[in-house]
Amino acid sequence: MTVNYAKRAEHVGRSATREILKVLDRPEIISFAGGLPAPELFPVEAIKEACSAVLDEAGEQALQYSTTEGFLPLRKAIVKRMEAVGVPTDADHLLILTGSQQGLDLTGKIFLDKGDTVICESPTYLAAIQAFKAYEPRFAEVAMDDFGMRMDELERTLQQNPGAKFIYTIPDFQNPTGRTMVLERRKQMVALANQYDVVILEDNPYGAIRFAGEALPPVKSFDTEGRVIYLSTFSKIFAPGFRLGWICAESDFMNRYVSFKQASDLHSDVFAQRVAAKYLELNDLDAHIQKIKAVYHARREIMMHCIETCLPGHLKHSAPEGGLFIWVELPESINVQALFDRCLKNNVAFVSGDSFYPNEAKQNAFRLNYSNMSEERIKEGMKRLGEALSEYA
Repeated sequence: MTVNYAKRAEHVGRSATREILKVLDRPEIISFAGGLPAPELFPVEAIKEACSAVLDEAGEQALQYSTTEGFLPLRKAIVKRMEAVGVPTDADHLLILTGSQQGLDLTGKIFLDKGDTVICESPTYLAAIQAFKAYEPRFAEVAMDDFGMRMDELERTLQQNPGAKFIYTIPDFQNPTGRTMVLERRKQMVALANQYDVVILEDNPYGAIRFAGEALPPVKSFDTEGRVIYLSTFSKIFAPGFRLGWICAESDFMNRYVSFKQASDLHSDVFAQRVAAKYLELNDLDAHIQKIKAVYHARREIMMHCIETCLPGHLKHSAPEGGLFIWVELPESINVQALFDRCLKNNVAFVSGDSFYPNEAKQNAFRLNYSNMSEERIKEGMKRLGEALSEYA
């Protein structure tokens, strides 16, 4: 049979995210691979109560089609959360998404033609790379250091890429590195975007999970010209299975996002939206987030200690103040993919760093997740990782 696929379908490879999740299905594996929240922290009983209340109070509406923009009470609740972090907005400038991942895909549809330039951190989120690659752009990578994307490198990249469509950034506890962009660089990024007339796509799934250091305002809080598009999600602070995220943007952007979302899925899960809104009405989400932060902080501390005691001393690693990830860099002589294969034999897994580079991949880094494993499993898994690394070396 001859099948004439669209040309863009020829460039879509297997999902690195899917391959990561496959590893998690093997119970003998201690996995530091996926970016999964701790399931034991999901507020199951409170969600049961919210589900029952929604069905009792508005069951027919909750099971019916609804508006593309999303359930208004949920959007109003998100407005309060946005205002609390320094981004004044209203429900008309919010769109509920089927996870913030949908926001990445819609951004590609709206902004990217073949050959257009996306400016991003190096390394950057692997599923964002995958979402944008479907539209066949060029990627211009900007180096990072421990304080986030380097603004001198960003300006050089903007000069070299006039007409770049947008800057993609994860300023808080970046995936994969766990690094956070410092305050001054957030301001500088907006100033450069204004100067070079480019859009910023700020992706902030982890910002609420800060357990150390000082909270920083979003890049969008410094937006003076309406050019920052802000993405976030309930996946890391509530329940990822609900697939509820949101986008906050100015009206011209929002009209396009709404139109393209209509063509994509009409609207996100109405029942999940109503349950989330009822949960927020009946419960203190911030109190729940405090529980999450306490657990993740303890797990990060254990993993950091294990890196220092179980792994060789000739490596570098990030020291995140929140989020879900630690980035580890080994000497260039070590091929992480070969190390990964050895680790699987020891029943421990991580994500090889090459997945996070859209252009030329570095082969000597990997990402560790500490949110999804218990403290004892972290200790045992890091012991196995250290043994595999010693065997490989």
